[in-house]
This record gives sequence, C-alpha cells and structure tokens, in this order.
Amino acid sequence: MIIREAALQDIPGIAKVHVDSWQTTYRGIVPDAYLAHLTYEQRTQRWHQVFSRAVEDKHFTYVAVHPSGEIVGFANGGMERSGDRIYTGELRALYLLQTHQRQGLGRQLMQIVAQRLHQLEVTSMLAWVFVDNPACQFYAALGGKPVRQQVLDVSGTSLVEVAYGWQDTAMLRH
Repeated sequence: MIIREAALQDIPGIAKVHVDSWQTTYRGIVPDAYLAHLTYEQRTQRWHQVFSRAVEDKHFTYVAVHPSGEIVGFANGGMERSGDRIYTGELRALYLLQTHQRQGLGRQLMQIVAQRLHQLEVTSMLAWVFVDNPACQFYAALGGKPVRQQVLDVSGTSLVEVAYGWQDTAMLRH
C-alpha cells in the first residue's frame, strides 16, 4: 500500500471512499435517508472545493493507494478550525473502505497527518468523531482523550460528536 499526498486527479477516488465509508460505518448512527442520498458527484464537487481552498484554509490530504491504483482511504488534516488554544491542529477526516480497515492503514494515515502538522510547528491535535462510531476505540487506542463534545444536526437528527485530543502528537509521529 502506498500513502502519498493527494492530487487533483485523486478527487473521484476520495469521493468514492468518502461516500462508501459513510454508508457502511455510519449505518445505524446517521439517518438512513441521509446516507441513501449521498452521491459520488456531490462529494466530488465538495472535494474540488476543499482542494481549491487548501492553501487558504491551511489543510492537506493524503491517500492510501492499493497496488492496483484504487484509492482505499484518505486523511485530511490541518489547522484546527474553531481557534482552540490548546489543540491547534485537526484531523478533519480519516476514512477507509470497510475492506481495508483493521490493517494498519488508519494508524499510518494518522502518523503522516501528525508528521505534516509537526512540520508546520503544530504538535497538538483534535479529531471529531460521532460518539457512537466504533472508531472512538481506534482514537483512544492511539492515545486520544475525549476533551470536547458538540451536537450536530444531520437531517433533523441530533448527533453527538466527541473530540479526541492529543496535547502532544509525538506518540503519533513514530
């Protein structure tokens, strides 16, 4: 598996992973109607917007690429968006196709995001996760501590998100 910085031509693959992973991971968490209406086209447009603002918004994206060339996962990170004074970096997204979970790719993507933030002199980080997401165990196993909560409205359903925080990402970078 190759992990590398994402390029514009990767956007359709990122969008596919984004939609497919939401539809498998969030079934039973996010309303089914919302998941059913996710499309590759919508996510592709959204990712074009994300890439067009990458420099301005100070964020970056990495992809996990199977030897066949298929993108099987991605991570997006950058500066924390709300201006948190303790946690100045943020893992904004980390998604893997269900078939490629539990193989160490998530850990590798976390490592590269933490390394890139460190290059930007950012050594603390948050990752927001739906509280019912099994990935909470993943973030806790990597040393993340629940430090914040917020409620999001997704298609009329209130969902709780928890922020896992690392005050020092050194343990993630190695």
